[in-house]
Amino acid sequence: MITKILSRSARLSTTARPMLRRGGHGTPSYNEPGGYLFNEKVRVKEDWEDIYYVGMGGGFLLMAIALYYKPDTSVVTWAKKEAEKSLKEKGVSLDYNKTA
Repeated sequence: MITKILSRSARLSTTARPMLRRGGHGTPSYNEPGGYLFNEKVRVKEDWEDIYYVGMGGGFLLMAIALYYKPDTSVVTWAKKEAEKSLKEKGVSLDYNKTA
């Protein structure tokens, strides 16, 4: 088994192989940049673009309004209201009277 591997490697290293070109760089195979996006000289709108812009803009606007008027449901706010109610029932004043 080992002799087969050794003989094969010796045979491969001595035979003349054509030179492989790996990672060689020749002339560029792409279109050279011309200064225009997607090589468009004059921008032509697609049919769907107006609908997309109106839909996305309207969606963002509606979401902003909904988040602005969202009720405050945090635990801290609830606990503060409960503590103020509890202290008010006990007769403790939460106002600070500044003395001169």
